Amino acid sequence: MPESETSRKQAAAGKRDWLAHWIGNAAWEQAIEVGRDGVTALPVFAVDFSLDRPVRSAALRVTALGVYEATANGWPVSTAVLEPPHTDSRTRLVYATYDITGLLTPGPNLLSVEVGPGLAHVPPTPGRYQKLTRSDGPPRLLAQLDIVHEDGTVLTVASGASWRTALGCTTFSGWYGGEDHDARRIPLGWTPALDLGPVGIGPRLTPRYSPAIEPVETLSVQAITEPRPGVYVFDFGVNFAGWQQLSVSGPRDTVVTMRPGELLAADGTVVQDLDGTGVPIWDTYTLAGGGAEVWHPRFRYHGMRYLQVEGLPGEPDQDTFIGIVLRAANEKVGTFSSSNDLLTNLHTIIDRAIQSNMYSVLTDCPHREKLGWLEQVHLVFGPVAFGYDVADYFQDLVRVIAEAQTEEGLVPSLAPEYVVFEDGFRDDPNWGSSIVLAPWALYREYGDIETAREHYPAMVRYLGYLGYLADGNLLHHGLGDWAAIDERTPVGVTASFGYHQAASTMARIAALIGRYDDAAHWAELTDKIGAAFNAAYFRPMDGTYGTGSQACDALALDLGVVPQADRRRVLDHLVADIRAHGNHLTVGEIPLPSVLRVLAAAGRHDVIWDIVTETSYPGYGYLVGSGATALPEYWDGPGGHGSQNHFMLGAIDSWLTGCLAGLGQGAESVAYRDLVIRPVVVGDLTEVTAQTRTIRGVVRSHWHRTNDTFHLDVTVPPGPTATVCVPLRTLNTHVTAPKAAQPVGTFDSYAYYRVGPGDWSFRSTG
Repeated sequence: MPESETSRKQAAAGKRDWLAHWIGNAAWEQAIEVGRDGVTALPVFAVDFSLDRPVRSAALRVTALGVYEATANGWPVSTAVLEPPHTDSRTRLVYATYDITGLLTPGPNLLSVEVGPGLAHVPPTPGRYQKLTRSDGPPRLLAQLDIVHEDGTVLTVASGASWRTALGCTTFSGWYGGEDHDARRIPLGWTPALDLGPVGIGPRLTPRYSPAIEPVETLSVQAITEPRPGVYVFDFGVNFAGWQQLSVSGPRDTVVTMRPGELLAADGTVVQDLDGTGVPIWDTYTLAGGGAEVWHPRFRYHGMRYLQVEGLPGEPDQDTFIGIVLRAANEKVGTFSSSNDLLTNLHTIIDRAIQSNMYSVLTDCPHREKLGWLEQVHLVFGPVAFGYDVADYFQDLVRVIAEAQTEEGLVPSLAPEYVVFEDGFRDDPNWGSSIVLAPWALYREYGDIETAREHYPAMVRYLGYLGYLADGNLLHHGLGDWAAIDERTPVGVTASFGYHQAASTMARIAALIGRYDDAAHWAELTDKIGAAFNAAYFRPMDGTYGTGSQACDALALDLGVVPQADRRRVLDHLVADIRAHGNHLTVGEIPLPSVLRVLAAAGRHDVIWDIVTETSYPGYGYLVGSGATALPEYWDGPGGHGSQNHFMLGAIDSWLTGCLAGLGQGAESVAYRDLVIRPVVVGDLTEVTAQTRTIRGVVRSHWHRTNDTFHLDVTVPPGPTATVCVPLRTLNTHVTAPKAAQPVGTFDSYAYYRVGPGDWSFRSTG
């Protein structure tokens, strides 16, 4: 078990002195540009050492510039892969600590580490797809093994000039373009590793605190086709992020070429036109011959459902490949199911997209970009936190976001900012405001105050940056309503929405950490933005905002700036537009959570139900009905042009779990101290089951109805009492409740009860 999974052990390791030096491979150091001197094979670093007495413990600390795989005596030191996690490697690298005591033997031992370029070094790769080019330097290694013997003596094996290096069997690895492995090769020509100096000359080192990327699931091949002679396509059944694992035997020198993809062309071959260039991605494996061989990529990953394979030495079967699903190993804590297959499948494809993009940072897609676009961090926080324990993960993520902030205060739309985009693709308030909204979400979900306190100065700088750009307390820059069908929404509406959200949340954070004068300042700024927003966009004669788009109305209502006397009119205008579009949304990702929140707050779950279950384009029902196995990027789904594994439209999952299942907390509650279970019965639903593990423990809701009887079973975790709300069909509905449940009253067609920890059952009839 890797010690890297335990924060306290990591911190203790971090306090020990580093004796190790950074080391490199001479061929790579002299030819940073891949291929300039034929240097594409990855460097391997190794050291031999001997143990002459019993070992009490052995802790290996490792990091690299690039992506490393470490072994001790031929055995992997951990289940973690694609290490280290993404940071701005020019300034900070994360190291992991592994307990390898059980891998060492008396006498000779071998420690070996292979290092790939990862995202630290992405040179031009002609003919192979790549999203970007960049370089922080060639693959380099830092490693230190601290061995404590039973007699208390210590042996330290630290990277330096005593290590050796050679070029290994992985002959090419590109974060975007693919990976090649030649099993015929044996690392030869070992030379002393280049000693590049002590840790102080390189980036700052910090221990790993959140879970690493690990294999979490294996997928069997569901179908094999042969669209052309000798060209086979393997269907794993679902769109996933990870590796294909090849099992093969055949003649030496046989080259197997593998091309991953999400979709198939009309002729049954894999489609890889990721960015309109048609430049492909592929892996190759060259057989050594002589028996069974097993291989998968190790220094990059794919997003795929299908795998097109050429060069197999014989006819394949279902066991020729398996899919290995990778993601950050955040513990799975939430589930949802219902009597409506469309809703259950919708939750499933959202969850698959979350998993596929939950790597060392939350990415947009696992094939085309693999970059940490920030708007999803807060727009879809609810579904991510419902499904997974991300308390530590989000702390690390916020740290990466803060490190990407520029001297001017800008929080770029990517973190780490591995490529600098232009205009709205770099600077949009709904992306940059993640520096404010993500720490607040952590506080609400887990009670984490320290993350907000630590990064408050960065938040202040960001609000200062936005204030400098503001014109009359409004902003007018950014991407606008990204992925919208109705493109009439002014950029100023979405930008100023992001500004208002950041300012209002800053007021809450400042009060939380005791900066009350700041809180008053941010509250005043919030009011000014709201007033300016109304003055610029409210159309009182028409009862709508801006261009009258669904986005304009929903954002205004969600901000709470609509005059009280006009809220019903604006809501009616929003609903009427949805109905006029055949129960379809026309919004993109930014207003989407707002639409769902304002409709739910107004009790218009009937409208949301009709939106979700409508199976024609555009909508969630259309995406599910079109065969998507992960949530697509755009409303057009598998028939469209975008990624087929993108979780940015996943906000609807919070309605499934928070409204239909009813699992939530009070408006001012923190860390579920005021737990509320209030299920919504709508449409033809007859049963819903959901549960998640909060910081208090597991909370569960299960309800089903038959004829005029409604049954509700709930589980309340330890801690303060909870409120359970039992739906009432009519004023004459009778509720049967446990004796220990304390009745509170009847409001808004619900009977309210206060209950303590444990399992509770309620029934209503009539």
